[in-house]
Amino acid sequence: MKLQFREYGGYSDQRPTLIFLHGLLGSSANWHSIARKLEHQFHIIVPDLRNHGRSPHAEQMDYPAMGQDLIELIDDQDLARSLLVGHSMGGKVAMWLALLQPELVSGLVVVDIAPVEYPNRFAPIFSALHRIDTESLANREQAERMLAPDIDDPGLHQFLLQNLERRDGAWRWRCNLSVLNLEIVKLTGFPELPESCQYPGPVLFIRGGASDYLQPEFQPRILSLFPHARFRVISGAGHWVYAEQPEAFCALLTGFL
Repeated sequence: MKLQFREYGGYSDQRPTLIFLHGLLGSSANWHSIARKLEHQFHIIVPDLRNHGRSPHAEQMDYPAMGQDLIELIDDQDLARSLLVGHSMGGKVAMWLALLQPELVSGLVVVDIAPVEYPNRFAPIFSALHRIDTESLANREQAERMLAPDIDDPGLHQFLLQNLERRDGAWRWRCNLSVLNLEIVKLTGFPELPESCQYPGPVLFIRGGASDYLQPEFQPRILSLFPHARFRVISGAGHWVYAEQPEAFCALLTGFL
C-alpha cells in the first residue's frame, strides 16, 4: 500500500531522516508542530498509516500489514537507515519493523507504549463515534455535543473530530472507523515474534509522567527485545507526551540523536 505522507526539511547526506508515526485514530497532522520545530535539523517524513488520514483504506489492519506499508515507503523514498519515532500504535509499528527488519532502522524512539497487550480502552470511544450520524450531521459543533455525554475531555473531542471531514457537500469519516473498531484487539496487542528476536540498535523509551501506559513491570520484556533501551520520563505529561510537553520532548529527542 502506498501511504500518503508529509515531508519537512530537505534531504541531504548531512541531515538524518526521521520517520514519525502517529497513534490510533490519529494522522500525520498530529506531528506537525513537532516536525516544524525540528525541520531545520532533520529530514522528516510523517506518513498517514493505513486506514488513517489520507492513506488508503483496507480490510487488513494489524502490525505486520502496517510494517509492510512502512517498508514500501522506505524503499520508494530511499529512506533506509532512518530513525523511527512512534507514539502509541505508531510506536508498536516502529518496534515491529525494527525487530523484523533491523537493517532498515538506525535507531528507535518509542513514545508511551510497550510491546505488550493492553486492555481495550477504546470501546466507549468507538461507541460514541458510531453514534454520530454523518448523513444528518449539520456541523462539527453538533458532533462535539454528541460526544460529550460519553467523553468528558474536550481535548479528546478535538482530537477525534480531526477525523471528520466535509467533502462534496457531505460529512464523512476520514479514517476507516468500522475496520479500526473490528480489529481493535490486534491493535491493543502485539504480534508473536520469532524466538530470540532482538533489535541491536539504540532505543529510547519516553514515558509521560502522568500516564499509565509504560509501566515499570514492562521493562524486562522491553529489554529482552531491545537490550540497549534507555528510559526517560517527562513530568507533567500524560499519554500525549509530545503534545503536552513539546519542548521537553524535543530536547529528549535531539539529545538522543
